[in-house]
Amino acid sequence: MRVFIVAGEPSGDRLGGALMEGLKQLAPGVEFAGVGGVAMEGQGLASQFDMSELSIMGIVEVAPKYFHLKRRIREVAEAALAFKPDVIVTIDSPDFCLRVAKLVKAVGDTPTVHYVAPSVWAWREGRAEKMAKVIDHVLALLPFEPPLMQAVGMGCDFVGHPVVAEPVATEAEVAAFRVEHGIGDAPLVLALPGSRKGEVGRLGDIFGEVLTRAVAERPDIRVVVPVAQGVEELVAQVTANWPGQVILIPPGEAIAKRAAFAAADVALAASGTVSLELAAADTPMVIAYDMNWLTRQIVKRLIKIDTVTLVNLVSETRAVPEYLGENCLPEKIAPAILSVLADPGDQRLAMALTMKRLGKGGEAPGLRAARSVLGAISAQ
Repeated sequence: MRVFIVAGEPSGDRLGGALMEGLKQLAPGVEFAGVGGVAMEGQGLASQFDMSELSIMGIVEVAPKYFHLKRRIREVAEAALAFKPDVIVTIDSPDFCLRVAKLVKAVGDTPTVHYVAPSVWAWREGRAEKMAKVIDHVLALLPFEPPLMQAVGMGCDFVGHPVVAEPVATEAEVAAFRVEHGIGDAPLVLALPGSRKGEVGRLGDIFGEVLTRAVAERPDIRVVVPVAQGVEELVAQVTANWPGQVILIPPGEAIAKRAAFAAADVALAASGTVSLELAAADTPMVIAYDMNWLTRQIVKRLIKIDTVTLVNLVSETRAVPEYLGENCLPEKIAPAILSVLADPGDQRLAMALTMKRLGKGGEAPGLRAARSVLGAISAQ
């Protein structure tokens, strides 16, 4: 069997690596070609070019490289056709991947599978119909997504979320982390102001004021901040005046980061998939996020849901408090942090339910994804 597979960013590369591992188990002798990063290369892919060329976000960043990316789209499509695969798998990065699929579909009927469904349950439901023109089958990360994809004519399987397969810190690692940093039994707040400069810039001062208010009420609070790659200097500047004897965990220290997540008594986090990482670590949370005024106005008109926190959505509860847009105010968030610190309430039940619904305790997501891809090939 021959599989042409394309990922355009690190998260997609990790999904691709797990999928390739699953395919090798279920279809020994499978051959791969395409574009990927270190995880996919570790499973035997010789990437057509360095995947980092595609890891570009934002109009300002993309514009100067438009013609280069357009050429890469054509080159990848041509390579896919020349490989004569049994299936083409594209992973996330829809602006790039779906353009490749469109070119391939224009000259043949090779089955196309896309890994990660568009979040049409939140906004822009028309994306699913557009995708259905070039994609035959979708691998969904969230359990409520398959009916939305099937409604527009695509096959779709829920294959589990990769967060359920990620390692979680042991009790010994948590205890060692607290001893190493002199935390003892003090309440520990995990602060996660985002992984991009824009997010850290917007939320850094807000989070700092939240923590100042919280520490005024609970002087024994300690603060830990795992730092994302590329924002080290900015995070150091932003947190310099934060209270709580801030502990910064540098990028790449995976064990320390896991220990911090599990050791924390409460997290103050920017909106995003980080809520699922916190749920996996059984760490109660408060979500806070803001954006520039114009983006906020546009999103308010487009969004179709009353919560953006994935724990709330998957568990079908509203157990995790969130403060978004004009409500992202320190005077509102600080009391919530203190309240959750004192009593997480139903959050732990919601987090456990979320992990169960995302596939915890079941077959590994990569293997489930591989079964789904083989099923999609058979259905053609």
